[in-house]
Amino acid sequence: MGCSGRFELITYPLPGQPFPPQSTLPNGLPPTSLNLETEVEKQFLRDPAWLPIHDTDFAFQKFLKYYLFITIKVLLENTGLSAKNSLSLQRQPGPPSESLRGSNTNYPFLPGGMEALTLDQIKKKSELQEDIDFENDLLRVPPGLKAGMDFTDKVAKIAKPEVNLMSLLSTLDNVIALQPEAEEKEQGKGGAEAPKLPRTNSLEDLGIKKSKPKESPQENKKWAIPVNITSPCDDFYKRIPKPAFKWPFELDVFQKQAVLRLEAHDSVFVAAHTSAGKTVVAEYAIALSQKHMTRTIYTSPIKALSNQKFRDFKNTFGDVGLLTGDVQLSPESSCLIMTTEILRSMLYNGSEVIRDLEWVIFDEVHYINDAERGVVWEEVLIMLPDHVSIILLSATVPNALEFSEWIGRIKKRHIYVISTMKRPVPLEHHLYTGNSTKTQKEMFLLVDATGNFLTKGYYAAVDAKKERTSKHAQSFGTKNTSQNTSASQDRAVWLTLLHFLSHRHQTPVVAFTFSRTRCDENARSLESMDLTTSIEKAEIHSFFQKSLSRLRGGDRRLPQILLMRDLLKRGIAVHHSGILPILKEVIEMLFSRGLVKVLFATETFAMGVNMPARTVVFDSIRKHDGTGFRNLLPGEYIQMAGRAGRRGLDATGTVIILCKAGVHEMAELHAMMLGKPTILQSQFRLTYTMILNLLRVEALRVTDMMRRSFSESHRDTQAQEKRINQLKQMLSSLPPLDTEGQLSDLMAYYHTVTELRTTTEALQRAILESVSGLKALSVGRVVVVNNKQHLNALGVILQVSSDSVNRTFTTLIICEKGNEEGEGKGNDSTVFPHLYNTTLFIPEGPCSHTVQKLKPQDISAITVKTLKVIPDRIIDNYNKRQQPRFRHDPPGQAISMATQELLRLAEANPDGIATLDPVNDLQLNSIDVVEDSMRLHVLRNSLRDFNCIHSPTFAEQFARVKERMTVQEELDRLLFLMSDQSLSLLPEYHQRIKVLQSLQYIDSSGAVQLKGRVACQISSHELLLTELLFENVLSPLAPEESAALLSCLVFTQNTQVEPHITNTLQEGIEQVLSVAHRIGDLQRDCGIPQTAEEFVGQFKFGLTEVVYCWARGMPFAEIALLTDVQEGTVVRCIQRLDEVLKEVRQAARIVGDSVLGSKMERASLAIRRDIVFTASLYTH
Repeated sequence: MGCSGRFELITYPLPGQPFPPQSTLPNGLPPTSLNLETEVEKQFLRDPAWLPIHDTDFAFQKFLKYYLFITIKVLLENTGLSAKNSLSLQRQPGPPSESLRGSNTNYPFLPGGMEALTLDQIKKKSELQEDIDFENDLLRVPPGLKAGMDFTDKVAKIAKPEVNLMSLLSTLDNVIALQPEAEEKEQGKGGAEAPKLPRTNSLEDLGIKKSKPKESPQENKKWAIPVNITSPCDDFYKRIPKPAFKWPFELDVFQKQAVLRLEAHDSVFVAAHTSAGKTVVAEYAIALSQKHMTRTIYTSPIKALSNQKFRDFKNTFGDVGLLTGDVQLSPESSCLIMTTEILRSMLYNGSEVIRDLEWVIFDEVHYINDAERGVVWEEVLIMLPDHVSIILLSATVPNALEFSEWIGRIKKRHIYVISTMKRPVPLEHHLYTGNSTKTQKEMFLLVDATGNFLTKGYYAAVDAKKERTSKHAQSFGTKNTSQNTSASQDRAVWLTLLHFLSHRHQTPVVAFTFSRTRCDENARSLESMDLTTSIEKAEIHSFFQKSLSRLRGGDRRLPQILLMRDLLKRGIAVHHSGILPILKEVIEMLFSRGLVKVLFATETFAMGVNMPARTVVFDSIRKHDGTGFRNLLPGEYIQMAGRAGRRGLDATGTVIILCKAGVHEMAELHAMMLGKPTILQSQFRLTYTMILNLLRVEALRVTDMMRRSFSESHRDTQAQEKRINQLKQMLSSLPPLDTEGQLSDLMAYYHTVTELRTTTEALQRAILESVSGLKALSVGRVVVVNNKQHLNALGVILQVSSDSVNRTFTTLIICEKGNEEGEGKGNDSTVFPHLYNTTLFIPEGPCSHTVQKLKPQDISAITVKTLKVIPDRIIDNYNKRQQPRFRHDPPGQAISMATQELLRLAEANPDGIATLDPVNDLQLNSIDVVEDSMRLHVLRNSLRDFNCIHSPTFAEQFARVKERMTVQEELDRLLFLMSDQSLSLLPEYHQRIKVLQSLQYIDSSGAVQLKGRVACQISSHELLLTELLFENVLSPLAPEESAALLSCLVFTQNTQVEPHITNTLQEGIEQVLSVAHRIGDLQRDCGIPQTAEEFVGQFKFGLTEVVYCWARGMPFAEIALLTDVQEGTVVRCIQRLDEVLKEVRQAARIVGDSVLGSKMERASLAIRRDIVFTASLYTH
């Protein structure tokens, strides 16, 4: 009371006052400290809105103490599952810092279709790790509650007031349609239930979707299902009344079919020409996943393409993120765009993003043919878990079905293949021979819009060209017309053509040129051309200035930028890898707005961006592909020509091929324009990173990865397993063998005979492939014939076919009367009696004859004898007597004489006639032949010693053995094919394991060691980088020196300029080369077919000086003068170098070398500046 600090709170109401008074004090209560405990309790424990969702343990205990006096104990299973020990989706999420990229100590999630576990693994695999079955055995009542959910299928209620009659009828039809199936089922069950209709919200669904009975994948062996897109899709809006995404235009049939498949959550492969509208499929998937609150990953092969898609999708959907090597924008978005390599590392590192993933969209899948990076697509496709559906978008490829069949088989799910050859804007292909104002109209149509090849146009072009060259030759004497034209001639052609096209309003034009210098020269030679209006010039100028406003002052005045600015103002531009990335983006954006009228581009422009033009011009149709010059492949030509024709703007796209030196060969043009595009082929190869990443996880084996690769897609394991089971059953059903007494050596006899047979066949092949052997088997040679019909019968060769593959010998053979036609009482060849019994056939009754075409394997011996015969007469006479009316004529004289001679020979040598020996007589001296003929003698002699051939039941028992062994052999062959031993890459796998073991990345049992864990972090040249780390090569260097040294890993071109560098750097380079040599030699010793020189040759040190100066802060303009490498290439290299530095930093952290880690960080900061790391225009 008063000021003593005690106070009294009147808690009972005073009479006559509605509220209790605040206090007995006139001025209210003095300030007091709150009782924190009650406050906390009030705020956190009594207020349900405050209960934290995750950390419920503490709150819950308190909560129970206050409110619930019942505690229920539930036994939790497998609480130990974590990203470090389990592939299951049931494992605990890792720390949030690792949720995006995962960690290299995490296990990946179980890849889909990898259920082929061994028995021990199945025993280990606990109930909780089983995939949740959303159909059966669902828990219905939560612990502690009395009631729960009812998941049973409700019968659709048909009594709805607002049903229209038609839909009712259609439902009844379906009920009737379902009836027979149901009845069949019931007869099977013996029960009689009414057919259950699936639960649904509207009867229309019933009518449309559900009437198709689901076929089980067992009956339907094909995983890839081609979708028919010829008939229109009428009920589209009925089947999808509320689509997840609407377009302002009507969809094509193939797009509707794809959307229907996506709604059914199926995987699709869409192959269509560029600009046919494949993006629609991707957009629908993204919209669906936003509707379902899941995520979509969109992968593309090229970073530039990722950036563009990011901008397009960001404008459409808003919630889009981007992950490339150097950029990470809003990674929590529902749609993530990334390069395929990043998705691969997320899969290997068990990123949490994979849990929420519904779709992965692979754009430009035909990139799987890329020798360098194609393997990444295969790895990603193999590693994706089961719950992820796959969307593949590709240019038209001939083997889309085969490719989808492979994916379907490894993923154990159907892939719907939708491919369309239709072009929204058809193309017309022309030849152009003009080179001056007089000839500027010389453009000849070669392939019209419907795809017919017009030879008339071709010859017209040849004539136009010929006329000019002949005039030229008359006036100046003959000059040889070479393939290469001079710069001035080139310029004349381009000026003429572009004047002609701009007159006809055929711009914008993309001119594909297959060399960067040629692109630049062509653009520079057009200094007299101006293709833009003054309004366009102003627009170009303001856009150019605005885009480059984020560059530093010095960078804005780079020679390349100034040159390009002048070109752009006149509507001309250049696009290739040597152009600065920011300039490339400016050019792309201006081009898509139609402000660039002529774009000189290399092939990369066609790969990436969807930027169609009015006209496409080919400067030449030959390109250098790294090894030599060759013509464009049909796939490449179609990809580039497909840029012509803008949907909704042009009726047809124009493609023009320049004939500068002369007109190309018609056959070459035809093959290129109308040939089949390149098929998708596997570029799968083993990389050390892949091997180490899979060895890290016991449950995944590298052989599984190899078996699932597209290169092994010819293995149809399902069919083989089925066949193996059939063969096993056949074996068990065969009658038992009698191997008692005399027959005890029957099996040994069988094996000897089999060996004898294979040896004989090998010898026969050798004889037939040799010159002397074929000489011996000429007309008139007497041979011993053994086949189903004849046993050791003599014959004489009358004719030898000229076909070297299936060579046949027309032979006159003596036989019993009545056995001329074949299947008489001829002996069954299963017993091979001729192998041990050389007694020649002598007819018992009168001797008859037959003329037959024999295969090489029917001739068991070539005798030393020859007869003089007249083959034509014999054959004609024999053929004549095969006709019914001449059937009973006596044989002609030529035949009779030949038969008599053969019979006499047989009677003179009843025990066998002398034969030609392959080694001594035919002079075949190769080791194989000599060995085979020696083995043959030994085997022949050993056959006589067997007892079983004297047994009375021998023939029957031998047939049984043969039948059993044939089944057994096929079974063994299939089991071998199913095993890992038959994998084509297996030897290389063992060689690479040997390399890793001798470098101590893994121990002898295959467990990954520290070095191996470091190498997992690194995406390319992992061995070299890891060795450099462990040998402390980078430690003595300054940050900028180490960055310069590591530039050899990312730079791939040759330079003419010698770099000037510091001594420490020079020493560093020598160390790197010696380490590389050591690894190269080691690989060689372990059997990998790459020489040490080739291995060392991958590392090019041309940019060391450039990177060194850049890291020390030299402006870009000065750096460009240090080297002959183009600016764009330098920028790209420094950007990729930054990714390498990041990897080395993480690796240093694993080793525990914090000094190196911080040094890499400093190096990274030093190179991340100015024009090299300007953010992409697409991402802002």
